[in-house]
Amino acid sequence: MSEILEEVKTLEQQSKQLKHELVKLCWFMRGSLSFEEAFYLGVEEREIIGKVVEENIETTKKTQMPFF
Repeated sequence: MSEILEEVKTLEQQSKQLKHELVKLCWFMRGSLSFEEAFYLGVEEREIIGKVVEENIETTKKTQMPFF
């Protein structure tokens, strides 16, 4: 039983992490990606979008353009 509870906790943490990642992507996309649409993205798609976001943040820092 304790193994099951441990697994449930692990899955809950992973679920929370995923939701956090999706909300961040939606925020960075400034509403062009809805939360529901974000749920349909695959792992590879999320990684690609995340990488583009990181690149844009770095470019913004280098150029000192406003980001927020």
